[in-house]
Amino acid sequence: MKVGVLGSGLMGKEAARDLIASEGVTAVGLADIAYERAEQVVQTLGSAKLTAYQVNANNEEELAAYMGRFDVVINALFYSFNEIVAKTAIRVGVHSVDLGGHIGHMTDKVLALQAEAKAANVTLIPDLGVAPGMINILSGYGVTQLDEVAAIKLYVGGIPVRPEAPLEYNHVFSMEGVFDHYTDPSLIIRNGVKQEIPSLSEVERIYFDRFGPLEAFHTSGGTSTLSLSYPHLETLEYKTIRYPGHAEKFKLLVDLNLTRMDYEVEVNGHAVNPREVFLKVLDPIVELGEKDDAVLLRVLVSGQKKGEPMTHAFEMTTYKDRAHQVTAMARATANTISVVAQMIGNGTISKRGVYPPEQIVPGAIYIKEMAKRDVHILEHEAQEKIHVNS
Repeated sequence: MKVGVLGSGLMGKEAARDLIASEGVTAVGLADIAYERAEQVVQTLGSAKLTAYQVNANNEEELAAYMGRFDVVINALFYSFNEIVAKTAIRVGVHSVDLGGHIGHMTDKVLALQAEAKAANVTLIPDLGVAPGMINILSGYGVTQLDEVAAIKLYVGGIPVRPEAPLEYNHVFSMEGVFDHYTDPSLIIRNGVKQEIPSLSEVERIYFDRFGPLEAFHTSGGTSTLSLSYPHLETLEYKTIRYPGHAEKFKLLVDLNLTRMDYEVEVNGHAVNPREVFLKVLDPIVELGEKDDAVLLRVLVSGQKKGEPMTHAFEMTTYKDRAHQVTAMARATANTISVVAQMIGNGTISKRGVYPPEQIVPGAIYIKEMAKRDVHILEHEAQEKIHVNS
């Protein structure tokens, strides 16, 4: 199969690294608006399978000409491009996957293309990162292991292995995204009722091997499309994992309006957005740089199996690849989108249309493929509710 990648940033680069190492992939394209950036990655990865392209994704004709060369396209661009890439995939008859982006209902706009995608005989899958993405795939797989599902509880965190003051956190994506997840309300289902609650709330203790006590708290966007796929759940919630005290510190910053996009103050006659100033101040403090990071994940899917209460659980701890200087988050994210793109290309996924990951990606095969890439997801069942709190 031939696979095209849009975007030569970290995720695009690591998706390309996995693609060129995969036997079933015969050719890989790597496109960027700046040809030099794409070519630099091609030279770094050093594979005859890989070719650099210059593409302006805002230009529909350029985008269509590039995408039409491939069987499947991985969209690793900023989420604002997801709709145009999805529509172009339908137009040129190419399968496409993206890393998601619920801000501005972008994923909803992609999902709304279901009829057009099916008519064009293509498969589109949005939200293929870690959260959303990996957690959706594992949730969907857990649901298939039960006769009835009642609850899905999700815990994910990208954290530094050796935390440093003042926030004991280093970002692996942009801090703007972190601000949004901390500021916007969190969608949950509780007692069968879909509702929104404040982010950074309901802090609980959580434990993983090789780490001391951690904390988990609600953040926005994590429940993704799961409330649509499983609307009859009694419980659905997503919590972000951090070192203890992180939520309390950031709650103060949120309460002081330092993270809001729609807030301004006047300083010496000039309108100033405190968020923009705070981002500039904070960015060098929380830059990951050469430090080691880890991604921690726990997915609990509870319900009934053969008349008995049952919880199907998944857990993962992934570390930075020091040999290639690839962050843990990049490994988990880029391998996920590459694996699923290849599943479409080789026919493992054959359903046509637009589907969220939990409805279409075969979980057992996905777990095996990730293990081949040294990203190990452990699974087990318990005939009682699994307690993650102390």
